[in-house]
Amino acid sequence: MTGWRAPLTLVLCTSFAASPLLTGGFAGFLPTQFPLVQSRWPVLPVGWAFSIWGPVFALLVASAIRGVLRPADDPLWQPMRLPLMLSAGIGTPWIAVAGLQPLMAAVMIVFMAAAAIEALLRAPRQPAALWPVGLYAGWVTSVACIAVAVVLGGYGVIDTQGAALLLLTFLAGLAGAVLWYRPRATAFGLGVGWAYAGVLIANLDIANVPVIALCAAALLMLAAVPLLRPRTRPRLPPPQP
Repeated sequence: MTGWRAPLTLVLCTSFAASPLLTGGFAGFLPTQFPLVQSRWPVLPVGWAFSIWGPVFALLVASAIRGVLRPADDPLWQPMRLPLMLSAGIGTPWIAVAGLQPLMAAVMIVFMAAAAIEALLRAPRQPAALWPVGLYAGWVTSVACIAVAVVLGGYGVIDTQGAALLLLTFLAGLAGAVLWYRPRATAFGLGVGWAYAGVLIANLDIANVPVIALCAAALLMLAAVPLLRPRTRPRLPPPQP
């Protein structure tokens, strides 16, 4: 029996979307939360970039409602629900944890991103499922990389500039792989691209050329991968008797 997955997905996505209202929202990690107090992090996007959470939450809840209205055991929608529930379930208390333990919050959002990507890879091609999950996966993956870079700099593992370049490069490689192997994951690319655009704009004021150049190259890559990807995958020959 798997009929419980659709309503539970709706409950968890709704609680995830409501978490900013219940916790007072998240204004970002504070420099005083870390052993090394930083004046700024080059990996952080401009503040308005985080407004994308509004459409992300709205689409996730709308998609979950649509899922409840479908047959409970719809074989196309079922595979993505477990990882999506896991991601939303971890995300519900995330803001509360981030205000107290940034290191734990970074670990949590990495798992949120991994589960969201898994949900995207399992999602059907129907736009009602693929677009909400794709946009969420792209954005939360970006935020996970940003959070890890902030923690690395805040704990002195690596300087903030190096952490920004390292995690932004990793994000580009991961996003390229997802776009290459997941057909029609346009929304994922949009979520990641929004993050890169936000970081690029945030670094214009201080003329941080390495970060600006990396973000610009990543944006070009995100646009190019879907165009370069083969329309169909070659079929493997049948095994020989």
